[in-house]
Amino acid sequence: MPVQIGAQTHSFSEPTGLLSDCHRRIEMFLGSLDQVSIMVGEPLNSESRSALEASLRYFREAAPKHTSDEEESLFPRLRQMHHPELDAAIQTLAPLELEHRKADELHAEVDRLGRACLERGPLLPEEARVFRQAIAELVSIYKEHIRIEDQVVFPVAGRVLSATDKAAIAGEMAARRK
Repeated sequence: MPVQIGAQTHSFSEPTGLLSDCHRRIEMFLGSLDQVSIMVGEPLNSESRSALEASLRYFREAAPKHTSDEEESLFPRLRQMHHPELDAAIQTLAPLELEHRKADELHAEVDRLGRACLERGPLLPEEARVFRQAIAELVSIYKEHIRIEDQVVFPVAGRVLSATDKAAIAGEMAARRK
């Protein structure tokens, strides 16, 4: 059962809608990390500990599938299409992919420090500062990144992709999630 945030979730038959739903989960788990980041220099209560564990697991296990959905399934198909409506969206793809790489690096740092906090207790002051800074950078990256995908890339992709392409993307997305 997918995590439902808001009134609507999409099925694999609407891959761009499903990708947008993933953005709501990214925002939710990033918000949890942001809230917990304030407390990592002290012992975590059970609620904060659970939020940290769930958020780290999401970004370690589920979020990479989302990136693959975009970079291996959606973006290559958009680049192969010759449709005037796609021009603006296609120009955003390379910068979006660079942001994926930067986010991956930041998530690795957050995961390392978050696991340290869970395993040994409060982070040292410098570790806590680095943890908070990495999360602040992720919040900044994702805010614009998600806006571009949700407002520029996904709407046009939803209009111009053929039913066959949508079905293929959906099949690839489902296979990543087995």
